[in-house]
Amino acid sequence: MPHADALALGDGVQLWPRILSDVEHGCLQSRYAAGYENDYSEDPPPRRSILPRHSFLTSTSLIATRGCHNRCGFCYLATDGLRMPYRMRDPKLVAEEFVADNQPYAVFIDNNLGSRRDYLRALCHALRPLNKIWSAALTIDITDDPSLIREMALAGCTGVFIGFESLSDDNLADARKKTPKTSDYARRVSLLHDYGIQVNGSFVLGFDHDRRDVFARTAEWVEENRLECATFHILTPYPATPLFRQMEAAGRLLHCDWSLYDTAHAVFRPRHMSPEELEQGYRWIYQRIFAHRSIWRRRPADWRAVPLYLAMSYLYKRSNRFWRLLIKHDLVHTVWSPLVELTRLRHVHFRASLLRGREASMVASSVVSAGV
Repeated sequence: MPHADALALGDGVQLWPRILSDVEHGCLQSRYAAGYENDYSEDPPPRRSILPRHSFLTSTSLIATRGCHNRCGFCYLATDGLRMPYRMRDPKLVAEEFVADNQPYAVFIDNNLGSRRDYLRALCHALRPLNKIWSAALTIDITDDPSLIREMALAGCTGVFIGFESLSDDNLADARKKTPKTSDYARRVSLLHDYGIQVNGSFVLGFDHDRRDVFARTAEWVEENRLECATFHILTPYPATPLFRQMEAAGRLLHCDWSLYDTAHAVFRPRHMSPEELEQGYRWIYQRIFAHRSIWRRRPADWRAVPLYLAMSYLYKRSNRFWRLLIKHDLVHTVWSPLVELTRLRHVHFRASLLRGREASMVASSVVSAGV
């Protein structure tokens, strides 16, 4: 509250027209609040036509669902007083929004697109005829159902962002995350790869069961399982979360300088290392994972996917100066779009082979049944 002229609490789509109207009339309130009673399907789509397309990798950022079935203790979705239900938009409307923006690639920015598997399956059926590609954030338990992973691949999913968080079952239990055993993570990653879906793994460093070897162990696991990308975050107790209350009660918070609560700084005392060691390990693991050796070691097993993987890997973290140049001269879309189109064409071919394999299997099954 000390840092803003007005607070918007709850469903922003309901609040934004009121806030804009009050600004126009010079009567901005200090606090606006709304629940989540409105039908999410009634929300208007963004007017993307006003965006300068040449400035974006893609202008099609979609939201099909809101919320998550998890309430991890460190996540902002576990903030005190936040009772956001899992809401889903009509799959037909999502597909229409994808088509209307006339882009080959979309990013779903949902917290967890797979919290309701029946909904995700229906969404895949709506997206499948488009012959477009997309990526989304999911939890690893989506791999409980291999047939759903196949549906995702056939619908154009080429990449998923997975919050593994930790390779320690004890850490995950402390965080109250509903997840399979970490010993089964590798098999589940392999299942996604089998269906042509790349994996961007997200890991949190500094849990109470993490020791100084967590950085090397995590990096080795990422490389062994050929994760195409990985992101890392220092455990950060966001205000009003269960983790914040726990750290505050134990006297483990170092300060409340919110500008440093950015997951890149240690703002609490870790249990088995110093704050300085945690920050040093965070920097080290990023340097290792995006070194030439690690990028090559994590290359896809399918050699046909390697050139595109290498192009995107080097564009992601090793080309900051290049990106600044592209942004300055409005060349982002010009450079990125050929890679996207090559990825889309390759995935369309992969989907066709996936379908042929399914048909061959059905024919073989029919022959065996007839023989019996």
